[in-house]
Amino acid sequence: MSTTSEPELVQSQANEDYPLSAVPLEARKSFWSLAPLLMGFTLYSGTLFAGGLVGPAYRFFPDLVGLIIIGNLILGVYAAALSYIAANTGLSTVLMARFSFGSIGSRWVDFILGFTQIGWYAWGSALMAELANKLLGIPTGWNWLIILFFTYFFCSTAYIGYRAMDWLSRIAVPAMLILMFWSLVIALGKAGGYDGLQAIVPSKQLGIGEALTIIVGTFVSGGTQATNWSRFAKNGKTAAISTLAAFFFANGFLIFCGAFGALVYGNEDIVQVMALQGLLFWGLVLLFLNMWTTQDNTIYAFSVAGAHMFRTNKRTAFVLGGATVALVLAWGGIYNMLIPYLILLGTFIPPIGGVVMADYWLRHQGEFPSLEERQPAFNWAGIIAYVLASAIAYIAPGVKPVNGIITAVILYFVLSKIIPQSSSKKAIY
Repeated sequence: MSTTSEPELVQSQANEDYPLSAVPLEARKSFWSLAPLLMGFTLYSGTLFAGGLVGPAYRFFPDLVGLIIIGNLILGVYAAALSYIAANTGLSTVLMARFSFGSIGSRWVDFILGFTQIGWYAWGSALMAELANKLLGIPTGWNWLIILFFTYFFCSTAYIGYRAMDWLSRIAVPAMLILMFWSLVIALGKAGGYDGLQAIVPSKQLGIGEALTIIVGTFVSGGTQATNWSRFAKNGKTAAISTLAAFFFANGFLIFCGAFGALVYGNEDIVQVMALQGLLFWGLVLLFLNMWTTQDNTIYAFSVAGAHMFRTNKRTAFVLGGATVALVLAWGGIYNMLIPYLILLGTFIPPIGGVVMADYWLRHQGEFPSLEERQPAFNWAGIIAYVLASAIAYIAPGVKPVNGIITAVILYFVLSKIIPQSSSKKAIY
């Protein structure tokens, strides 16, 4: 018999940001709280590198600009659709997955989403050491200590929860946008204006499908987990607009900055570009804010997935545990694996969102049952749809994330009609 009273359980859920329950209406946030937090999440240095991969392969306008717009529109609409569901239900993606993958099957979603976030967190910590070497001349022998410090420092606001990340983003996001715009204006002058940019000849080969996969893949894992914060929105409209602003505008702006820097300076990292522009101090300020606002969101997302996997309210324990795993990965050299990692994310993450959206709109007609309602251990329609959609996205030509999402939606709709959905005799949580 449980010794925990109902009021104590509710308070525990609130203190840990509701990892195993829907966010109640009294805890919901406004657009002006949610949008800066999500924008801070998407303003991430890893996205700059994706822009740098794509930029040198295309003529500036309309080719490069068009690709950035299309890629981020795909990402933004996908994330906004999931966020709309999250706000209407108060649930994160991993909680929604109980309905579309089953009580036990949803643990696969916990694993794959948590693992990708840990990979990003480790890459970010290693990036801090790499830039300290290049910009400040710190010997590489100190990298282990730099990685150690930033790994645990950046998770401090995630440990506190939504309210700490909210206030950090309100301050950091406007500052970052101003600094990046300042650098772009200087770079435009160096390039010789629009005519100078148009005169730059592409220096590498990259197919349109691969380019869009890289653009979408940079933050498709984050888009799938934007629900961790959009579930706090007052309504679906607020969640969708906030998420679209972050994943289309903010993420697109950062990819544009990376591509722009690669074209003009041969360097996609805006911090190093600002150092070349004589703005090293402000570049370091930008780097610090950029990394902090994304790293805390990243480890927070891992903590939500971890808490759901082990069905515990102790989300903060997973913040510290995840940071420790990321530390080991960063020390182990994950920094050199960015490109294959991006393509992997763009292939295997989007089908999860496709299955969840199909389950909500097509199977449940826009209304999930209560989390307390019994669910089967495995929803084989969702599991099979995910596996097949991932395989098709991996093999088929074209834009892998789009292939994965559309295929997952179609397959789930068909399979959910064919495979009977029966509840287990005993609820599994």
